[in-house]
Formats: sequence, C-alpha cells, structure tokens
Amino acid sequence: MGRYRLEIDNVRSHVRSLWLVIGLQVAIIAGLGFGWSQAPRRITVHLPPDLRAGAELAIDTVPRPNVYAFAYYIFQQLNRWPEDGTQDCGRAIFRVSAYLTPRYRATLIAEMEQKARQGELSYRVRGVQEAPDRPYTEARVEVLGHDVWIVWLDLDLIESVKGMTVKSTAIRYPLRVVRQAVDLEANPWGLALDGYGQSGPQRLSDADLKQPFQGRPDAS
Repeated sequence: MGRYRLEIDNVRSHVRSLWLVIGLQVAIIAGLGFGWSQAPRRITVHLPPDLRAGAELAIDTVPRPNVYAFAYYIFQQLNRWPEDGTQDCGRAIFRVSAYLTPRYRATLIAEMEQKARQGELSYRVRGVQEAPDRPYTEARVEVLGHDVWIVWLDLDLIESVKGMTVKSTAIRYPLRVVRQAVDLEANPWGLALDGYGQSGPQRLSDADLKQPFQGRPDAS
C-alpha cells in the first residue's frame, strides 16, 4: 500500500512540474507575441549604388549617394518641359509634388504664375542634365543636421523657344533635401526637396568648370 502511495506522489509531483513548464512556455509565448506586435510593420533600408566594397547599413539611414541621386532625379523631372512651358511647368510640379515640401511647392507655384504673367513660359522647352565631368563626389552632399542635407548639383540648363535655343548655361544649384516620410506609398524615398540653400543658384564660368568641386564655395 505504501508503494502505491509513493507512486501516486511521484505522479503528482511530475504533473506539477509539467504545469510549471507549461506556465513558463505560455509566459515566453506571450512575451514573444507582445514583442512581435510592437515590431515595425515596415522598415526602410537605403542601399548605396556601389556595393562592390560592401556596406554597413542601418535602418532609415540615408547614404550620401542616395541623397544626391534623389535630388538630381527629382530636380531634373521638375525642370523637364518637353513641349510648352505654359502647360509643362505646372504638370511637372504636380507630377513630383509628393517629393516636394509644402513650402517649396508653394514657392514653385508662385514662380510659375509670375513667369506666366511675364510671358516666360509660352512655347518654352526646358531640360537640365549633369554638366560634363561634374559627377557625384562625397563633397557634393553636405550634412546640415539630422535628416537635412545640401546637395550641390552642377547642371547644364538648356532652354529653347520654337526650336531656337535661348539659354544654354552651366549652373550650380544648392538643393536643400529633408526627410519627409509622410506617405511612403506616394514617396518611397522618404525624402523631399525643400528649395535652395542660402547661397542660391550660381552661374558657372568656364574657369569654374575646370576646377574640381571641393565643397561649399564659401567654406573657409
């Protein structure tokens, strides 16, 4: 009889240990479920264009080449008037509006309206492209602060009216870029143009084009 009682006690002890293990597993599963629920549903990783030497990537960190590529591509689209500036200028602003800050978009619309009143858009065709031998270098992207950059673009601006070239000049544009992850469906870059830096656009002479870009022109 004592032997059966001992066996029953052993079984009860084993059952209690099993309940303890089950309780521990439930606690672990609940903790994992809570951690999973708090994890971000979407993360953004910006891959630099050149990965031949590898790269260390952090979530939401934007490499300088990506900031430059964004500024160049959006600014080029903004200044693409293929047929008639009267229609194309507004269409370009609307087409890239998700990549512009509200302040810069309002500035562009005001400038467009002023040019229209002065007759500077009629039949005007415009395009910009990277000036020859003026490609990306690290110095062309200046970090102003957290998620704020100045991108220095050296571009050839070409404008024509009714097939006649009226402007062909090299201009340095200091474009201000900020993070704006408001609508990643419309703007997967999570970046936006915010106008020009303090110096504003500057026409480049032949001598300027022969000099390598060293950074902010007014830097000491």
